[in-house]
Amino acid sequence: MTPNRRVILHGSAGAVAALSLGAFMPAEAEQASQALRDRRVRLDSDWRFALGHAQDPARDFHFGLDQGTYAKAGKTVAAAGSRDFDDSGWQLVQIPHDWAIDLPFVDNPNPPPIGEDDPKAAHGFKPLGREHPESSVGWYRRTLELPGYLSGKRLSIEFDGAFREVVVLLNGFVVHEHEGGYSPFRVDITDVAVPGEINVLTVRVDASLGEGWFYEGAGLYRHVWLVVTDPVHVPQWGVMVRPQPVGAGASAAVVVDLKNEGDAEAACEVAIRVIDPDGRPVAEGAAATTLAGWTVGQVGTTLTWDRARLWSTQTPSLYRLIAEVSVGGMLVDRYVQSFGVRTAVFDAARGFFLNGQPLKLLGACCHQDHGGVGAAIPDRLQVWRLEQLKSMGCNAYRSSHNPPTPELMDACDAMGILVIDETRRMASDDAAMGELDALVRRDRNRPSVIAWSIGNEEQTIQGTERGARIARTMVRLINRLDPTRPTTAALDQNFGDGVSRVVDILGFNYRTPLMEGYHASVPAQPIMGTETGSTVQTRGEYVRDDARQIVPAYDTEHPWWASTAEDWWTLAAARPYIAGGFIWTGFDYRGEPTPFNRWPSVASYFGAMDSCGFPKDNYWYYRAWWRPEPMVHLFPHWNWEGREGEAIPVWVHANVDRVELYLNGRSLGSRDVVANRHLEWSVPYAPGVIEARGFKDGRALAPVRRETAGAASRIALTGDRTRLSADGQDVSMLKVEILDAQGRPVPTADDQVTFEVEGPARIIGVGNGNPVSHEADRATTRLTFNGLAQAVLQTNRRAGAIAVTARALGLRPATLQLHAA
Repeated sequence: MTPNRRVILHGSAGAVAALSLGAFMPAEAEQASQALRDRRVRLDSDWRFALGHAQDPARDFHFGLDQGTYAKAGKTVAAAGSRDFDDSGWQLVQIPHDWAIDLPFVDNPNPPPIGEDDPKAAHGFKPLGREHPESSVGWYRRTLELPGYLSGKRLSIEFDGAFREVVVLLNGFVVHEHEGGYSPFRVDITDVAVPGEINVLTVRVDASLGEGWFYEGAGLYRHVWLVVTDPVHVPQWGVMVRPQPVGAGASAAVVVDLKNEGDAEAACEVAIRVIDPDGRPVAEGAAATTLAGWTVGQVGTTLTWDRARLWSTQTPSLYRLIAEVSVGGMLVDRYVQSFGVRTAVFDAARGFFLNGQPLKLLGACCHQDHGGVGAAIPDRLQVWRLEQLKSMGCNAYRSSHNPPTPELMDACDAMGILVIDETRRMASDDAAMGELDALVRRDRNRPSVIAWSIGNEEQTIQGTERGARIARTMVRLINRLDPTRPTTAALDQNFGDGVSRVVDILGFNYRTPLMEGYHASVPAQPIMGTETGSTVQTRGEYVRDDARQIVPAYDTEHPWWASTAEDWWTLAAARPYIAGGFIWTGFDYRGEPTPFNRWPSVASYFGAMDSCGFPKDNYWYYRAWWRPEPMVHLFPHWNWEGREGEAIPVWVHANVDRVELYLNGRSLGSRDVVANRHLEWSVPYAPGVIEARGFKDGRALAPVRRETAGAASRIALTGDRTRLSADGQDVSMLKVEILDAQGRPVPTADDQVTFEVEGPARIIGVGNGNPVSHEADRATTRLTFNGLAQAVLQTNRRAGAIAVTARALGLRPATLQLHAA
């Protein structure tokens, strides 16, 4: 799917250092009678990378050393920006790229007293920031071989995001500067680029300043694109579609922005058509306008069709709108925009409605990092993470606390996941408003987006009149750009004051018990839980150990401001006026290592899944009550050597009618399941088998067992997919599990596993979900944590067989066969 994309050519740079001429030469482009129609090429490969220095110009390739040259066009502002600079000693990298994951973990040499949070913990003890100038600046370089026939075309570079302060140079010229680590930006390089020659693109990224209180990564961690257009074209995000159901059919109000970046007046004809999910045209129209040189304009029309397929969480049907722009009878641009037909309504008394049907928002808040790869998440891994959330029962996603990548949003559209789309800064300065403008323009056609969030826990201003003024300015911009969706803000206090009076929907972070009183006092305002739960757990651990910074995985422990999963969901599920909630969080993430917030913890404990996406036990609580399929989940594991006879808390998450528990074949009694609650027994430990048998509508489900495992004997290696695309982008998520001689999982195993790859692929990251681990991410070896580890395998651009072998000392290895085509 390619929403908001031009599609005549899709490709990426070749394996050579320069962008190849062939990438711009599809057969239709060779016809001299036609103008170049459009090109959008992903620039992911063949970048060279090196660290600079935030304070020492000599170690920063002399960037800005001569104060008098920075504003002089073409003067040397940095040695690394020069066309003839030798970067052969730099590291060859592929973007998305996050250099922060390669940095060591560094303890705070002056930690605060015991009992106080360490501010260095917030970003995961990585050496980034003003105190670490030697590792907070990165430089990227690559060449662009632009064919000579591009003369007269408009050329630009689009960055989906870079963290954080960016200076872009082309052929030594400064062509753009950008602040904001999550907002996309576009750089027009037409005047500086030289078609017919090799051009040099250089990007300096400075991550000295952060924007969040969590790990944010560093570098070109999102895609970069080269875009070529005719002088007359549809600009970036230049098509707006506002569809709505009409009886059994639909209508769509369409507005197409046009830009003439040429001297001559242009009489523009725009042909517009709608393609249904099966690829059939269902509506068409046309509009025309004349643009003087160097002006912008718009055309609009309304299209209707008789039978429409609604977009929903169960059937995410996507349409495409194609706008073709012609000048003088010649096609000069073709713009494709995906959209969905649906209605989405927040009702203050009855909650959220999709297509007229009530739907509880079963959501998760997620930061944008993953074990092994940091913030540089491959597109397929974005999809995989959403698949894990859907498997748990999620139908909604809150981008916390920044605009997500376009590819994640593409996946939400395609998979039927509702989105609260959030900007990073609650502010009304020009830069913040520009970021908000870009977010809304980029995502306003997406059926997944149901609300715009203007901020999160802005304690200094959220309850004040100043905050209300800022919020009004932001809401006014949103309403101008997209009057079809409501606004919200996530507050942790000041409910009823300041910002809460400005936004359409009030988001509650954690104060779930206050929601009932607020609804009674402000019954006309819809409400939802924008952050809920925040149970802290260590996957696979069931006894608290502060010395090892371990939290038990029962649904029992949470910070003072939060609640258990069971407490918040039991309350929200019973109250229709609560539109739903977004758990904090779907996955563990780097930084903010609550509850310990000090060395050696480097990652959070909040997730229903760990940082690799391995489920914790709370995952199964949500799975029981957020999905209809009958299930029983039993925990903990049953390896408690040395604790024979000691009472072990045994829990069951289940959505059946009744569960009976057995130990070594002897019944320990049955319990009726109460909606949204767990079951619990206290069981004296004896080695063997503990078993839970669930009953639904009088029928027994297959029993769920936990067996006492023996010593680790062998490795099991699986991948989520074994048929991959040889595109240099695709990934398979590899799972290692340690088994005993009888094939039983060993829940306490901590073996060092090494991955070996044969064939056209490579390991780009490894992880194990341990929030206290200081192992390297970009490696081929990893300790298992409580029996599990993960590797991210990525293809290259060659087809062929791939074999991955996992080895560990004293264990039988495992080999997985895959294929790239």
